Amino acid sequence: MSIIVNLDVMLAKRKMTLTQLSEEVGITIANLSVLKNGKAKAIRFSTLEKVCEVLECQPGDILAYNKE
Repeated sequence: MSIIVNLDVMLAKRKMTLTQLSEEVGITIANLSVLKNGKAKAIRFSTLEKVCEVLECQPGDILAYNKE
């Protein structure tokens, strides 16, 4: 997939666990894990907005496009 998910990087920068993010965002750990591992086929803007709000970041901090 050409879209790279850097959720694990942002979690490390914020010193936050996936469990903590799940609780604050209101999304199951399983769904966040799918996103974190790059297995997600899509993400809702509302979900992305909540994740960015909690991690105090921009969508580009979490998602990147790989041209190769």
